[in-house]
Amino acid sequence: MIRSILYNKIFLLFVVFVGFSNFYGQKKFTLVLDAGHGGSDTGATRTYPDLGPVQEKDITLGIVLKLGRMLEKNKEYKVIYTRKVDEYPSLTYRTNLANKSDADLFISVHVNSSSSRSATAQGTETFVQGPNQNKTNLDVAKAENDVIFLDDQDRENFASYNPNSPESLIALKIQQSKYLEASLIIGGLVEDNFVKKDKRLSRGVKQENLHVLRMNAMPSILIETGFVNNYDDARYISSDEGQQAIAESIYNAIVSYKKMVDRNVKKPEPEKPAEQPLKNDFRILLMSTPNKYSTDDPALKGLKYILTIKEGGLYKYYYGTTNYASVRDTNLKTAKDAGFRNASAISFVPNQSLGAGYYTLEVYSGKGKLDSKSPILKTIPDLIRNKENGVFYYTYGKYKSLEEAVKAQKDLEQKGIANTVIEKKLK
Repeated sequence: MIRSILYNKIFLLFVVFVGFSNFYGQKKFTLVLDAGHGGSDTGATRTYPDLGPVQEKDITLGIVLKLGRMLEKNKEYKVIYTRKVDEYPSLTYRTNLANKSDADLFISVHVNSSSSRSATAQGTETFVQGPNQNKTNLDVAKAENDVIFLDDQDRENFASYNPNSPESLIALKIQQSKYLEASLIIGGLVEDNFVKKDKRLSRGVKQENLHVLRMNAMPSILIETGFVNNYDDARYISSDEGQQAIAESIYNAIVSYKKMVDRNVKKPEPEKPAEQPLKNDFRILLMSTPNKYSTDDPALKGLKYILTIKEGGLYKYYYGTTNYASVRDTNLKTAKDAGFRNASAISFVPNQSLGAGYYTLEVYSGKGKLDSKSPILKTIPDLIRNKENGVFYYTYGKYKSLEEAVKAQKDLEQKGIANTVIEKKLK
């Protein structure tokens, strides 16, 4: 059953949300290109004796117009601009435009600036909508989000939003999970091109709560093309040659992303040799921790297809499953772009029976016993209860192979018992 979820699995999430059924002549691949800032909002700015004033609003517009011209030459693309001149569209306008246009992709182009006048910060980075990661990301978020106070409609729509409140985090978690994997993939393609084609320093793909991305109903990324207070970056991004190179790298990433999208609705070309499956299945180990997380916990950074296996008191979280090398490598890259820098591919022998021991399902754990009227006990009356270090554990069944345990887990899910964990017991 697990091996049947093969080549298409990694792209399943964004297959659902980019409207593939419309590709056959009914709808072009629609992109909203957003040149950050504009008008009275200059964005990040620095003046140099030989370069003059280097303003974010000018650089972002130059890159977006160059990118748009390349895309418009291809009849498969429809390009929508949030601005084509030096004006300030509100954040509300930008997101509403993308949503009303039924866009497949939203790309916002920006210029970075470090908190001090130090010129040591350098390079590109791409942000996707996600939970706060660290102080450096928060500084970027603050700089990009501050513009909501420039527009009355933005103040009304955003100013009351508190990204640290539990209610806001819950809403954010639900919204971001729909498009996070697709955003991570396109973001990774952009950063790869900056490194491989342009020989730029990439600071990676990161997650942050950015208002210009938060309300978008499509995969969305915000690209920081360089630091205005780093002279080498400033000279590059303010030059026509540098802006053209940046635009080409983003364009190539879009083309690669669309090809991934198309492969999910079009039959493979017959002249291309089919990739041969590997003997073993591969899952991406995200982390091992004593903490137990539900499948929608922010700690999993919006990734889906998570298999949790408890072993030796630790919960091991695995992402995806495939026996194709290309998908394994893509899964690993997606996990690392999501923030799991130490993720690794782990091989599993299909349908392998444990020589000593068995798998069981941890149905519940907590400091208190399950009430006799608990729906869990009513659904599964023959649970085994153990107490370890003051915590009660309820387990169910014994299975010789991981596949048998996964099947039993899915059977319980159909009965309404969710967030169970497969536990590996060794005699």
